[in-house]
Amino acid sequence: MAQDTIAIVMAAGKGTRMKSKKSKLVHKIYGKEIIKRAVENVKRAGIDNIIVVVGYQKEQIEEVLKDSVTYAVQDEQLGTGHAVMKAAKLIEGRKGKVLVLNGDHPIMRPETLKNLVDISNKKQESATILTMVHENVLPYGKIIHDGEGKIKEIVEHKDCNDEQLNIKEVNLGMYCFDIEELEKALKELKSNNAQNEYYLTDVIKIMYDKGLKTGSIVVSDNAEVLGINDRMDLQVLTKALQLRINTQHMRNGVTIEDINNTYIYDDVEIGIDTVIHPNTTIKTGVVIGEDCEIGPNAYIREGCKLSNNVKIGSFVEVKKAIIGEGTKVPHLSYMGDCEIGSKTNIGCGTITCNYDGFNKSKTIIGDNSFVGSNTNLVAPVTLGKNTFVAAGSTITDDVPNDSLAIARQRQTNKEGWNRK
Repeated sequence: MAQDTIAIVMAAGKGTRMKSKKSKLVHKIYGKEIIKRAVENVKRAGIDNIIVVVGYQKEQIEEVLKDSVTYAVQDEQLGTGHAVMKAAKLIEGRKGKVLVLNGDHPIMRPETLKNLVDISNKKQESATILTMVHENVLPYGKIIHDGEGKIKEIVEHKDCNDEQLNIKEVNLGMYCFDIEELEKALKELKSNNAQNEYYLTDVIKIMYDKGLKTGSIVVSDNAEVLGINDRMDLQVLTKALQLRINTQHMRNGVTIEDINNTYIYDDVEIGIDTVIHPNTTIKTGVVIGEDCEIGPNAYIREGCKLSNNVKIGSFVEVKKAIIGEGTKVPHLSYMGDCEIGSKTNIGCGTITCNYDGFNKSKTIIGDNSFVGSNTNLVAPVTLGKNTFVAAGSTITDDVPNDSLAIARQRQTNKEGWNRK
């Protein structure tokens, strides 16, 4: 029988410390739901067969993930072991590895998850645990090794004796199990504890007592394994993700003047020698070329593609915009649903009027054009190449190549009118 790699993501808890009407896991971190990030990290680790255990407010989680995963339902909150029992029914008779993790760890690196599975396979361990070493005493389960390095058990913080409290290696709630051995161990789980719950951590002792191989991998970056319990945790992880993304762009040749006040979302491409000024937001999927200058206080939304040497200045918003090489949008403008050619200048206060209350329409501006300040471009409209639009115009008709467009009334002064 072929070997499988399956993931179980636990997402059934209430998350009461978030103090919210919504499920904790549908709150967003950097524009994407916590549970969606957790699942996408698993997929990027090369695991497509994913079971999400839902319970409390399950409809909200299902609305986010839709049919991208399989669902198991935990109606009663009877512990982590009970949650895995519900999912295990969907993998009965399978062979291979199952990765178990929590849905509230949204910034796990896919490489870390893949490494956990790969090492578990390489060492042929029945259980491999991702752990963290921390100098401070944390309220996490302590990892107890035997003399050979195998894990004997995980002791919960509240149950530790004085010696165990000083153990620096702690459990993170992320495991890679042999599927067949996990199924056997789950059948031996008991709920005879103060909480009357089934603890997944007890599986480790069950496996060890049978003489099975159990081991751990210490994570290299403690920040990536932090979970979210409340809104302060959400802020901490948001900042960690922001700095991770910004650092990667800087290492790839982008200048970010203020790493703490620049917000670049996932899956953004930025060419070398581009400069990002402070208080700039660049949303998911944006592509920016080389030698561009962005910001400060710029907002680059989804669907934008900026060629080389483009300037997006202060207080400029662009959305679904394709902007040609050398074009400048210096300040105080909105460019939405548009295509702008190369070496074109967009004057201060220019707006593409792309929405009529029912539909979004497109504006096209040709190469080597000049749009004067305070211009309204009422879409759908096309400006040809080498066109010039006089400042203060409202353009509703197409402008041919090489033309000057003026759309404003002649000034009239009414003397004494204001005193009346």
